[in-house]
Amino acid sequence: MALTVVVPERRYYLPRPMRLPFELDRPLVFFDLETTGLDMKNDRIVELAFIKLTPHGDVLERVRRFNPGIPIPPEATAVHGITDADVADEIPFCRTARNLVEILEGCDLAGFNIKRFDIHMLIHELKRCQVEFSLAGRRILDMQTIFHREERRDLSAAAKFYLGREHEEAHTALGDIRTSAAVLSAQLERYPDVPSDLDGLHEYCEEFAPFRTEVDRWFSSPEEGRVFRRGKHKGRALADVAREAPDYLQWMMGADDMDEDVIAVVREALDTPAPPPPSPDEPNR
Repeated sequence: MALTVVVPERRYYLPRPMRLPFELDRPLVFFDLETTGLDMKNDRIVELAFIKLTPHGDVLERVRRFNPGIPIPPEATAVHGITDADVADEIPFCRTARNLVEILEGCDLAGFNIKRFDIHMLIHELKRCQVEFSLAGRRILDMQTIFHREERRDLSAAAKFYLGREHEEAHTALGDIRTSAAVLSAQLERYPDVPSDLDGLHEYCEEFAPFRTEVDRWFSSPEEGRVFRRGKHKGRALADVAREAPDYLQWMMGADDMDEDVIAVVREALDTPAPPPPSPDEPNR
């Protein structure tokens, strides 16, 4: 049975229900962030909005602004319209971080460009709040992935192309996710080759735009032996670099912009005794 979500009748939205042509076996959360910038380490969330759809048809819609604790640059305000004054009396993100993770517990995630930006920013913010959040077992649906794979445009162009309207609330978190959810429904109606089930959609998005953590960007998987994917030692095993060039790993650990999870992998490599390379005089056994 397809899930129907009634979108409020405003001049910005289509005056019809939004239909997701697949059944939900667990909640699906569309979400969007507005931030002080694009730097995962130094920038902060100023607005978060989500729509949570349950298998029973319940719809929970929330939007909240936060005081980022740092000035909002004019170039960021030019994008989303949020100023320092707008959030001066708002609470910090960490005050609601645990509650947010509880809301997202057991949910799949969806949105526009979330695989490249929003998920990464959310994870960094939660780490700063010392709140654990895992993507393990979650399906991730990215409307930008489908759109770029099929049409290659931004969300405003997606709204015009798929929904026949202007996206007049661009770069407001709630407006973006409402449009993203409507775009997903229209995409699935338009492209018969795009899977119409959650597992298929997740694989479709992952094949074209795989979600990669900072650890994934630096190293291959543990199963593959942790080989450098970037930097001056690209192509070399991390264990070999730890044995032969530990100064490089010490530099990585001290770099101001290095991801904490990357540092943890590097520290483990330095702390793990490595067997010495075989002697050229040692006979083969």
